[in-house]
Amino acid sequence: MAPDLNATQVVSALSGAGYECTTDVAYAICRMGAAAVWVLTGDHPRPPVVSVHALGPVDVAWAEISNSLARILELAHVNQGAEIAAWFEQQKSRPVAQQTFGDWQADYSAEVDTDEPGVHLTLTDKLCTTRCQAE
Repeated sequence: MAPDLNATQVVSALSGAGYECTTDVAYAICRMGAAAVWVLTGDHPRPPVVSVHALGPVDVAWAEISNSLARILELAHVNQGAEIAAWFEQQKSRPVAQQTFGDWQADYSAEVDTDEPGVHLTLTDKLCTTRCQAE
């Protein structure tokens, strides 16, 4: 079982793996290709929110996330990463889905008829009790 990493350590791991990271008020945003990883910053023992987003046609956006998700979750030390990645693979044709994996809640959505179509996967730490979402 990998030890928990705080947000700064997750961003450092992503940067070390070649992601280009910037900050946006409450989130560090790390990009590689069309996929972007959003990490809620703060002094929590692990990030309360880790989201992966890709814009574009749903099939393309889904593939972008699918190709990098297992590695992202490994870098972030999400211990149920293999289970989450396998579950994500099953969501390809669904517009929304939700599942719990250990202490993480996974929320999946595919945006089709919007100004910015794409796919989003958000992991929320169910153990977080304070400052667990962006303001």
